[in-house]
Amino acid sequence: MTVIDFNAFIGRLATSSGETILPFFRTSLSIDNKNSTDFDPVTEADRAAEAVMRRLIKANFPQHGIVGEEFGTEREDAEYVWVLDPIDGTKSFISGFPIWGTLIALLHRGTPVYGMMHQPYIGERFSGDSGSARYQGANNTTRRLAVRRCASLKDATLFTTSPRLMNNADRAKFQDVEKGVRLTRYGGDCYSYCMLAAGHLDLVIETELKPYDIAALIPIITGAGGVVTTWEGKPAQNGGRIVAAGDPRVHEAALKLLQG
Repeated sequence: MTVIDFNAFIGRLATSSGETILPFFRTSLSIDNKNSTDFDPVTEADRAAEAVMRRLIKANFPQHGIVGEEFGTEREDAEYVWVLDPIDGTKSFISGFPIWGTLIALLHRGTPVYGMMHQPYIGERFSGDSGSARYQGANNTTRRLAVRRCASLKDATLFTTSPRLMNNADRAKFQDVEKGVRLTRYGGDCYSYCMLAAGHLDLVIETELKPYDIAALIPIITGAGGVVTTWEGKPAQNGGRIVAAGDPRVHEAALKLLQG
């Protein structure tokens, strides 16, 4: 398989999942809670979209592995593994806000080599292969993605989905960074990372992420010239506590505070 072949196939996955999800958006759909101690919703749309993508992958690449949020893992030790999050931002989805997306990643020997975030309602796709990153809009407008320069934390715009998702110790570290930036905004889920890659914000800090929450976003961010690691400065594809930045100077400054 060539990269171009994978590009085309990932486009098919995005189109098929989007066609499955959209009939559920802004309707009275059933919602289940996956967590007995907190609200972690899953919908019919999540399950249906992942099932569609799994069927396509198995039909075209039966030797590949799959890691999905809703239906677990298959052949996780395969050379190529697909990592799927059918709706990243389910809480926004069930609230009628279009700040959600489908995350599709392709790993080669454990390393993310291609990622896409698809928002079918708005008609946007953000994709990257670590060497470059691209945006495709609703009218098939396309452009390359590039992070913006930001010399220091005091000039930075910081995003996180919600500090309430952090434990007390991590929230205190996050607040150390928050005190030093120009602007902080909450919400966004996968969209925050894509806006970072597009040059509209400078820093995203999260905790408790799963591999399917971040794997697809890594090639988009690095392809646009940014950096994404764990708080320990390690590779981020396995999830955990994540910090992404457009400028390495901001990334370094944030890490010092998070590790302090």
